[in-house]
Order: sequence, then structure tokens, then C-alpha cells
Amino acid sequence: MRVREFLYPLPPERIAQDPLAEREASRMLVLHRASGTLEDRRFRDLPGLLRAGDLVVVNDCRVIPARLRGTRPTGGKIELTLLQELYPEKSEWECLVKGRPRAGLEVELGGGLRAEFLAERPLDRSEASETPGGLWRVRLSGPGPVRELIEREGLAPLPPYLNRENGNDPALDRERYQTIFAEREGAVAAPTAGLHFGEATLQALEAEGVRRAVITLWVGLGTFAPVRVPEVEQHRMHPERFELKPETARAIAETRRTGGRVVAVGTTVARTLEHCSRDDGTVAPGAGLTDLFITPGFRFRVVDALLTNFHLPGSTLLMLVAALAGLPAVKRAYAQALEWGYRFLSYGDGMLIL
Repeated sequence: MRVREFLYPLPPERIAQDPLAEREASRMLVLHRASGTLEDRRFRDLPGLLRAGDLVVVNDCRVIPARLRGTRPTGGKIELTLLQELYPEKSEWECLVKGRPRAGLEVELGGGLRAEFLAERPLDRSEASETPGGLWRVRLSGPGPVRELIEREGLAPLPPYLNRENGNDPALDRERYQTIFAEREGAVAAPTAGLHFGEATLQALEAEGVRRAVITLWVGLGTFAPVRVPEVEQHRMHPERFELKPETARAIAETRRTGGRVVAVGTTVARTLEHCSRDDGTVAPGAGLTDLFITPGFRFRVVDALLTNFHLPGSTLLMLVAALAGLPAVKRAYAQALEWGYRFLSYGDGMLIL
């Protein structure tokens, strides 16, 4: 398939730049796969759209303040986005770099935190970033535990389409670019479908007899890397770590046995469940890496319904949504969402595919 088939016009003013004052105040477009019907609803309507015996599966990864801004010895600026810790005992990380570093370069990152650039792995065509620098192995050091220094000096790793040059409060992004489920540290982007949830919705779901289960996918470059090739099949997903515990596997098996639906909250949950899927619609517990790339033609074994956001044109996330609902239906839904004034992307409104 051609990547251009997944493009659509997205006016910049429709990209939500800030979260709403209340997490659960967002709108929610509901797409019924069987009929193609679209409904303009509120996220707070979610409990009434599900039924007793359904299982909602969320991602409990926690975003670290992975964006670090540094200064070269010559005074020039450089920016690092931490992707994954390669060697914890050495504090060596894989980083996406904005700038033009070289092996041996050392930069100050603030608060005494320093980065030494060790080796580059150039991005290939399917991973290429809009900014030069590529992927680097970097050693961090400082006057104290490196993790504590990152927590103190780092910024929320927001997507580039969120403009933060106008004095937005970094503390607000630290709080709101994090789901209420966030527990397991290490992600460098939020599983944004989960950002809509608050305690009131969780209580309402429980009252309806809808259960909840958890997976962990530490969101990284695989989720947010842009597609830079003309053919969908040429793109390669960057592997991301996941864990699916036995209790979640048991919950899915019970849901299958009783005729309930498995509702994935976000594309990261959908990819994890399908990576671990069995032919009977259950999952095998386990941990490891997944580079599963879901595109139209994929046969879903586990996921019956998907709660997601509105995604960038031509993105792997949009391709996954199209795989579940069909590309024509998704394009029609996105066009309707734009006409109805929905807010798009990470801090935007939601979409429920039933």
C-alpha cells in the first residue's frame, strides 16, 4: 500500500496545544464498525457504551522527563530525547538527538548533569527524523544519582507539534502528559488514549460491570517515529519493550469464555495484545520486545474494540486504526470529526471504535 493513502488534510489550528481543564471533558466520536454509523458523544458516555462482562485494557507505563537540553563547550545548543537505558550500570542511554554531535563530545545538561556522546547509529530511511543527529549512545553522569538528575532537569517529551515557545507551564505538561494509570517508569511518550480517564469514569465502569486489566508497553521510537518511505511495507518499527502479566492473560480468557469484549485503550495496548495473541482470541503472558506493525489486512485475534485519539496523517497509528475499522470508514470519520470541530492528536479528543 502507498503511504499517501493514509494522508488527510489537518489544519494546524485543529491540533490541540493544551489539555482541557478536566481530563474527562473531551469529546468522543463513536464509530460502529458493523453499520458505519458515527455518533458525536462525550468521553463521559463511555461506561454506557460498554456492557457488563467487557474488559478494558490499559497501559500503565510512566513517562520519564526524557527531553534534556544541553550546551556545547562552544556555547551552541543541543537537545537529547532519551529513548531507552542500554546499560544501567554505566548510565548509558540510546538517545534521539537534535543537533550535530560527534563522538567524544561532552555537553552540560543543567544541574551538573553531563552527557558524553559515545557512538552513533544513523537512522535508516524508515526511522529518519526531521532533525539531524540520528540515534546516539550517550553516557550520563553528574553529582548524584543520574536518575534523580534526569527527573529534576528533564522536560516532558512532548511531540514536536506541541508548541512550547509561548511560556507554557512545564509542570502542567509533566502532570497531564501522564495517565492516571502510570506506574512503571521508562516510557518516552504517553499512551495518549489513556489521558482521557479520571476516577469518575473508572468508578462508573466498575458500576456497569466492566472490568479492567493492565499491560505495559514502554512507549518509544517505534510508536512515534514518522514514516519516511513511500510504501507501507518498507517501514520497519523500532522494537519496544512490553510485559503482559498472567493475571491479564487470565482476565482475557475469562472475557472470551463469558462472551465479553476486549476493549484496548490505545494503539500500544492493541499492539501488545496482538503480539501475544493466540488463535482462540486469548493471549500468552510474557515479556520481551515487539516490533509488530499492524496495517490493513491484519487479522485481529484479541481486540474487539478500540479507544484511541485522532492521529497524524500517514502515521503507523492511523494505519493500525484503519486495519481495525477499514480505511474508507476511518477517512470518513476523520472528515466528520474535522467538520464537527474535534480537537486532534495527543491532547485532543477521543474516538471509540465498536
